Amino acid sequence: MIAIMDQATPTHAEIIQAHQRDVWRFLVALGCEANEADDLTQETFLAVLRGEFRYLGPRETAAWLRRVAKNLFVSGIRKRGRAALVPNLDDADAHWGEFSEQADGDERVLLLRECMGDLTDRSREALRLRYELELDRAEMARRLDMKEAGVKTLLERLRDKLRECVMRRLGASHDL
Repeated sequence: MIAIMDQATPTHAEIIQAHQRDVWRFLVALGCEANEADDLTQETFLAVLRGEFRYLGPRETAAWLRRVAKNLFVSGIRKRGRAALVPNLDDADAHWGEFSEQADGDERVLLLRECMGDLTDRSREALRLRYELELDRAEMARRLDMKEAGVKTLLERLRDKLRECVMRRLGASHDL
């Protein structure tokens, strides 16, 4: 449990408001589907409401929330017996810290939208089918007239391409 060091302790509502978006984004970066990230974000903040948390400061709060969220995610992976999409979850928090220091979440979203504008129509459609309509690979393959393995490869390549594009544009925007 984190001990109180600061007299100006925010309310639970203020903690949730200040950190909810970053916890959700962190979970998605770990490999959560959007609906799973919604659920795990809620569970993370339930830990705060249950009194399993004591305020130390904004950075410590963010780190504690990411740790709880990551533990919930790992627990869910183990229960379902599926592999994690992030190679080393132990390093996830450190990588997230480096990434999140480069830009705020809103800037990353804007850059991602710009990068998506550079994609082909077929690539944008694949992303829409997967992330907006939340279709599985089999249904995506049918709609895109591809094999399931091809859909898997396409999505992996698109994620890599978008990540590289955002990081490149982040670097360019911070060099100005």
